[in-house]
This record gives sequence, C-alpha cells and structure tokens, in this order.
Amino acid sequence: MKVMRAAGPRSSAEALVYGASAVFAAVTAAVTHLGPHRVWGTIAAVAYGLGAVLAARRGGGGPAVPALVAGGAVLVPLAVLVATGHAQPEVGVVHRSGAHLLEHGTPYLPPSELAGGGYEAYNPYLPGMALLGVPHALAGVDARLVFAGVFVALLAASARLLGGGRARPLLVLAASPLVALPMTVGGDDLPVIGLVCAGLALAVRDRPGVAGLALGAAATLKATAWPALLVCLALPAARGGARRYVTAAATVTAVGLLPPALVDPSGMAANVLWFPLGLADVASPADSPLPGRLLADLGPFGHTLALTALGAAAVAMGVSLIVRPPRDVRAAADRLALGLALATALMPASRWGYLVYPAVLALWARFATTPRRPEADQAAASREERDLCLVA
Repeated sequence: MKVMRAAGPRSSAEALVYGASAVFAAVTAAVTHLGPHRVWGTIAAVAYGLGAVLAARRGGGGPAVPALVAGGAVLVPLAVLVATGHAQPEVGVVHRSGAHLLEHGTPYLPPSELAGGGYEAYNPYLPGMALLGVPHALAGVDARLVFAGVFVALLAASARLLGGGRARPLLVLAASPLVALPMTVGGDDLPVIGLVCAGLALAVRDRPGVAGLALGAAATLKATAWPALLVCLALPAARGGARRYVTAAATVTAVGLLPPALVDPSGMAANVLWFPLGLADVASPADSPLPGRLLADLGPFGHTLALTALGAAAVAMGVSLIVRPPRDVRAAADRLALGLALATALMPASRWGYLVYPAVLALWARFATTPRRPEADQAAASREERDLCLVA
C-alpha cells in the first residue's frame, strides 16, 4: 500500500490559510443578508475545506490544489450567480453605464434624471469603467466576467514581467476570499488593481511609456487609481523616464475623461464628485463604520473634518514620495498600499471592501517578485501529479 508523505511547512501553512478561509466563507454565508454573498459563502466553504484537507495531507508541490480551490471558490459560484442574474448593485451600474455611453456619448444621467431616482441612479465610476459594460450592452456578457478576465490576465503578465511569480502563491492569492468574494459578487475594483500592478511592473522594467498607458487607463476607471499615478512616477523618475511616463499617462487619462465631461459636465460632476463626497441629495450606500464615515455622520462640521483629514493624508503621502521616493516595486507597492489604506479609512463614503487594494498590492508585490526556481518547480509539479493519483 502506498503511503502519503508527511506534510511540509509550506503545505501546513497553506492548510491553515484554506481552513481559515473556510471558516470565513461559512460565517459569511450564515450572517450576511446579501444573497450573492450567501451563495458564494456556501459554495466556497466547501472548496476551502477540501483544499485544507488536501494541503494538510500532501507535502507541497505544484499548483493543483490552489487551482482546485480557485475553481470551487471562484468559478463555480461565479457561474451560478451569472446564470441566475444575482450580483451586487455595482454590476448593474456598469451594465447601464455601458448602454448609456453607446446611446448618449456619456455614461452618466443628467441631474434632472437623477432627482428622485435614489442612490442606484448614480454612477460614481469614471468614464472608462463604462467600457467594461459595453460587452453586456452589445452581447449580454456579464461585466464580472470582463472584470475577472482583465484582472487575472494582468496579474499573470505583471508577475512574468518581474521574472518571478511562481504559480502556486499567485493562485493561492487569486483563490483567497480577498479576491474570490469580490470577483464573484461584484469585482469592479479588480481590473483597477490589475492595471496598477501592470503599471508598477512595467515602470520597474524601464518601460515608462507603457507604464503610463497602464496607469492612465486605471485612472479612467476609478479615482482609487489616482494615488498610483503619483507613486508609480517615482520609479521612472529615478531612471530618467519621467517625461515619457507623464506624457503617456496624461494622454490616456485625458482621452478617457474629457469626452463625457464635454457632453454633459454637470451630469459627470453630480455622479463622480458630489455623490462620492457625500454632497448629493442622496447618501452613498458605502457606509462601513470607518473613521471618515463616522466623522461625516456628525454633520457638516464632521464632514468637513473628514475631507480635511483626507486632504492632509494625501499631502503627507506626496511629501513622502519627494523626501524618500520608492526605488523598487515592493517599496512602491507598499507606499501605495499605505496611502490607499489611509484613503479608505478617511473617505466620507467608504466600505471595508476597498481594503482589497492595499492587501492585494502588498501580497502581489511579494509573490510576483519571488525568484523562480525552474528545477524545483519541475520536481514539485511531478510530485503534485503523483499525489493527485494517490488522493484519487
């Protein structure tokens, strides 16, 4: 009879990660009042539990276990939710904005149509996000599939650019609740993160023009990408490529933002400025009890104080980039993660989900720069195939 090898330190740690993820998914399914989250939690808890068992019984190897977990925690619940038409409201917003862009040249409703329409009538995203909703308007493709495809492709490409990024840790990251939950139920932040990762990788590989294109594209999707424009600038600036970076980023950003602003400037301002800042007639549903939101709930003085603190944090981050600019991709990702964590905490309308930015960026910077070991990876893959036969 063949006997399984004892699990090594890596497989033990991975088993703990999957076990904790299974608990998180199960608790999410039990306590949430959101239908899509309940579906994800129910299915993902089983996938993570199976992954924990397999990782605990095996001594490491290739990417088979995290790939299995990714299939169960991402692909299966995503397929179920897409087939049944259940999603977070932002998916519907992106779908409507894509259709409105094709018909009217702007993804935003004018103020006259926003009045009395409730918060779901608003589109707080920048114009580029509507392009990701165009496939739904033309062919009925769910925007979550577009979000996921863009994110996964860019995550893999950025790791390849950096010459590291072994498959296993990146798959574990993609299969973790940190990514799996938003990818399944909404996911509009993921393509922004993917473009930021690609921009940082390109900048550190001395391709400032293409890095500017990537960061400029991210800046047309959501304002959460704007801090990345400045942080990433430090990398080409240290290598003499600042002008090419700035030119490319500014061009793409202008091309993405100006046309809708010219078509309906008041509609764009109402959607992307006044609503996220809490200055519209209706409140944003982003109401997680973070410091900025708690201050804003105190009234006009508290709201002003939250905006002042947000501005002070932005100035402090800008000064830090001048005084001590990051020199490599890890330092840049960490600096950006810190800035985005502060912004998430201090924005008047914020939610816990925005913390996906600093968390993924910090982890990606470490996983994607892990040196490859071809011989070890090949041997690990062979062991993984043998273990799969034993488990079967």
